[in-house]
Amino acid sequence: MPASSALRRSLAAIAALPLLTLAACGYGSEAKDDGAAKVAAGAKKIEGLDTVKIGYFGNLTHGTALVGFQKGIFQKALGATKVEPAVFNAGPSEIEALNSKSIDIGWIGPSPAINGYTKSAGKNLRIIGGSASGGVKLVVNPDKIKSLKDVKGKRIATPQLGNTQDVAFLNWAADQGWKVDPQSGKGDVTVVRSDNKVTPDAFKAGSIDGAWVPEPTASKLVAEGGKVLLDESTLWPDKKFVITNIIVRQDFLKEHPKVVEAVLKASVETNKWINANPDAAKEAANKQLEADSGKALPADVLDPAWKSIRFTDDPLASTLNTEAEHAVKAGLLEKPDLKGIYDLVPLNKVLKAEGEPTVDDAGLGVK
Repeated sequence: MPASSALRRSLAAIAALPLLTLAACGYGSEAKDDGAAKVAAGAKKIEGLDTVKIGYFGNLTHGTALVGFQKGIFQKALGATKVEPAVFNAGPSEIEALNSKSIDIGWIGPSPAINGYTKSAGKNLRIIGGSASGGVKLVVNPDKIKSLKDVKGKRIATPQLGNTQDVAFLNWAADQGWKVDPQSGKGDVTVVRSDNKVTPDAFKAGSIDGAWVPEPTASKLVAEGGKVLLDESTLWPDKKFVITNIIVRQDFLKEHPKVVEAVLKASVETNKWINANPDAAKEAANKQLEADSGKALPADVLDPAWKSIRFTDDPLASTLNTEAEHAVKAGLLEKPDLKGIYDLVPLNKVLKAEGEPTVDDAGLGVK
């Protein structure tokens, strides 16, 4: 099959995945207001804007958003411009929400950002900041898989066709010399696309032998008797790779630059607080997860998961380019032109004001 046809099939399959329902906008689910994010008395709207709609996932790898909302940091930075958060389960649905203007800004993984940018010919989004690195592991049933070579012939789950972990696993499998059809997931190893919410049950039932997944799903599998066979960070220089970025609609960035700057200021402040107060930050993230989903994570899942994630303002742009190359190699993407995917000018303005080092776009910034 021609590469262009494979790409269309891949993107169509991703776009067709089920979306959650948000009454207000048709995507995601409404995040709970715990009372910490009230508008301060006497606060003023930024640029006269009533609301800014921000999306994120209920994953610990989106800890900046979880903690920032739980602590009321975003609302404080935005004054009387009300924050409306929305929680998503998958990148494609968040990109759909961004495209439909149902959200303005979002925390998202690199593969959906790349796909969203390339599908729109570079016209719908910009990456404006980093958020997290790491937090992805290959967890296996130790009775069935005792070494990396034993993964061959087994059933390994990834969250979604073409998502960040799916691309990473397919690339790793190719590096082992194994052949896998990227669309069907069949080959020397079978890739099972499974929602993170159901993967632990599938693992417990024995219908999968392992999974390449983000936190906290990886630690949930360990709690079910799984063993961490590989931490993805060990495959990257300095053990750093982007797992979560901040994106914005290009028209929103143009129309409301001060609002975007305020969100970035809140993100930088949140990451600084997280890194200075890891235990308190972990509990804040868990409290927001409980508010959003109705269920907090137990300590045996929360503690190891949180330790494996590094929160950073740096988008680690060079690793995004590498991840795009992995998607091309896997047959899920034609070689993309990512020049212009970043606009780090607002973030670097915030970082300079805070006395922090600026970050680099690896030559992929706006001209």
